Amino acid sequence: MEIGNHSWGTDFILVGLFQYGQMDTLLFTIISILFAVALIGNITLVHLIRLDRRLHTPMYFLLSQLSIIDMMYISTTVPKMAANFLSDTKTISFLGCEIQAFVFLSLGGSEALLLGFMSYDRYIAICQPLHYPVLMSRKICCSMVTCAWSSSSINALVHTLYAFQLPFCGSRVVNHFFCEVPSLLSLVCEDTSQYEHTILMSGLVILLLPFLAILASYARVLVVVFQMRSGKGQTRAVSTCSSHLTVASLFYATTLSTYTQPHSLHSPARDKVVAVLYSIVTPVLNPFIYSLRNKEVMGALRRQMG
Repeated sequence: MEIGNHSWGTDFILVGLFQYGQMDTLLFTIISILFAVALIGNITLVHLIRLDRRLHTPMYFLLSQLSIIDMMYISTTVPKMAANFLSDTKTISFLGCEIQAFVFLSLGGSEALLLGFMSYDRYIAICQPLHYPVLMSRKICCSMVTCAWSSSSINALVHTLYAFQLPFCGSRVVNHFFCEVPSLLSLVCEDTSQYEHTILMSGLVILLLPFLAILASYARVLVVVFQMRSGKGQTRAVSTCSSHLTVASLFYATTLSTYTQPHSLHSPARDKVVAVLYSIVTPVLNPFIYSLRNKEVMGALRRQMG
């Protein structure tokens, strides 16, 4: 069924990564492999943390929550995206689009806040180790996770309900590979500048503040580490912090570029490339960055493998 036949219907049409369906089979293969790698990596990490008692610590509890979020995060967009590569009809129902936008916003916000809490955990462990059992008790860890999930869900609900009650006039063709609020604004036939200010404020609170907290935490950690006499410890700390900061910077920089820019500065082609980085690449990288460079996780993996 052709895209043009649905442009005035109740369904939305997702254009995909490329508007004219170039390399659909190749893209389907690549995306499917990345999806499988992300699921296997995150499931393995969650399984190891659950089974190995040595990993029953606040840091790994938060890491397991990050892996759960990443599995759900990538599962929100990739299955529909992959199916559309092999389908002539690239439609998604109005309700389906609304649900996808809500879940994606909820999970993205949760990940942004959780990464900030994880950096706080490392800051307390290294800079205030004597207070660590009190400041990072199980109750506080659960409160952090609850805060991340609830606040991001409320934010997502508000934005989703408001965005989808706006008047969509004319074409229902979404020049994106999933339903994301900024990509839907181009279909609205009224001035959305005031609402864009609300998106900007949400982005600054949920994305920029945690990112600044991460930068401040790791800066303080590095200062403390460089005051130590152990050259090996310094090298290990720099290596760990740099890898964590690289992945966090990739996630925050790309999401901030999408959710804090005015609609007039958005480019559909660039937005889709940026969205691939924070919706697909980051969930693939996270389990490997946080585990392959971690001796405790690799030790737990070796023990489970006998």
